[in-house]
Amino acid sequence: MKFIVSSSSLLKHLSAINGVVTTNPVVPILENFLFEILDSKLTVTASDLQTSMMTEIEVEAKEDGNIAVPAKILIETLKNLPEQPVTFSIDKETYSIEISSDNGRYKLAGENATDFPRIPSVTNASTVEMSTDVLSSAIANTIFATSNDELRPAMTGVFINLSSTNTTFVATDGHRLIRYRRVDIASPEATSIIVPRKALNLLKSTLPTENVPVSVEFNTSNAYFKFNNIKMICRLIDERFPDYENVIPADNNNDMVINRQEFLGSLRRIAIYANKTTHQVRLKLTGSELQISAEDLDFSNEANERLSCEHEGEDIEIGFNAKFLVEMLNNISAKEVTMKFSAPNRAGLILPSDLNENEDILMLVMPVMLSNYV
Repeated sequence: MKFIVSSSSLLKHLSAINGVVTTNPVVPILENFLFEILDSKLTVTASDLQTSMMTEIEVEAKEDGNIAVPAKILIETLKNLPEQPVTFSIDKETYSIEISSDNGRYKLAGENATDFPRIPSVTNASTVEMSTDVLSSAIANTIFATSNDELRPAMTGVFINLSSTNTTFVATDGHRLIRYRRVDIASPEATSIIVPRKALNLLKSTLPTENVPVSVEFNTSNAYFKFNNIKMICRLIDERFPDYENVIPADNNNDMVINRQEFLGSLRRIAIYANKTTHQVRLKLTGSELQISAEDLDFSNEANERLSCEHEGEDIEIGFNAKFLVEMLNNISAKEVTMKFSAPNRAGLILPSDLNENEDILMLVMPVMLSNYV
């Protein structure tokens, strides 16, 4: 079997799906790309059993065939080759691969393609379409709040709830919660899925900068994403997601409107002086002034700053983990944010301004009890 392909074009396609490949996988053959040629079209597949990605590229080939090619050595070879046509010659008996370029030959050992795990298909699927801009925004606004706790698998992914009027994306790690809602995505039948964090990170890094449609098909076990010449199929998390709506406090009679960049900058500076274990900072609202402070009694470090803000409600003092606040504010592009409080022992809400008419974002962060403040 032999085919000819542009070195830079092949590298571009392989780099798009290479993030799936893991070192020391459960099944050794998963260190390889699966190459399949049919009618002068090369389909390359990478998989880790949970997530699989496929890409297609036109090649010059006179016969069909398949082979498993070592991913790492192939990527490294192509990275160091200048743009030129390269010829792949595969011995079907020994699975050896020879790559010929203008100035060299490179031999590597492939494997039998039949040993590569079969990629599942999505049957009895529901379908929804969205643009890459919308999907990118949904992922960027939620994925950072997913949990790393494997004992709570439902929280290690993003919960997507589709209804006839909108689609809601939710992520939480138990300390903070993000609810991102789009009214420009809807499904005739109400349904929900939990997509793993790794799959969404792969999508985030692969989605093109130009705005193109993304087709999403899913059933109870798998989701299938398709855009341009990329396809991704991932196993869904089969767990019950927490009842997040009950966590959101309803009566928040304390509102603070503040410049996001000023607030973020102040938190970053004050956080330097916070306890390195708890990262606790105090927010003290008095009239139209916000005082941000932190201290670390172990090293006699302390800092405080004052910012002006718009405030409606009674004076309040509340503690938060600075790392959570910084990360949440850093993932917003709004000029101003509104923070809502009800009591020092209840969650605070962050609502960005300047949203477009199709989206709604609510960020919730749990307080740190000031009685434990050290």
